[in-house]
Amino acid sequence: MNGTALNSERAPKAVGLYPHARRVGDFIFLSGVGPRRKDGTIPGLVRDETGRVTSYDIEAECRSVFDNVKMILEDVGSKFENIVDVTVFLTDMERDFKTYNKIYAEYFKGIEPCRTTLGIVALPTPIHIELKVVALADR
Repeated sequence: MNGTALNSERAPKAVGLYPHARRVGDFIFLSGVGPRRKDGTIPGLVRDETGRVTSYDIEAECRSVFDNVKMILEDVGSKFENIVDVTVFLTDMERDFKTYNKIYAEYFKGIEPCRTTLGIVALPTPIHIELKVVALADR
């Protein structure tokens, strides 16, 4: 049994063939969540006239990704406070870890789920942070 696929109407559409989340027993497993908004914009991302990324604001991306996680959890039968495990992917650990860690502490204060943070080369879209989350479902 692979559980029930769940989607949020408020979250951006997936960039591949996968749901926003899947409920298995008492747990909600989120697919990778980035900072992209439903309208396709990425907060803090600046592109030149050719579409190439010229700069980004990791604080804006962090806040947006954490808000997306919260929204998806609410829409699929859980809540942010129910998070038990977070895997975070950063594309520039050296540049962004300190800011990400500060913003993370604001959002996760009092929750303190298990956490793993990985530095990676790239993500499938021009984002610089992505979260993989496991939470308890509301009963």
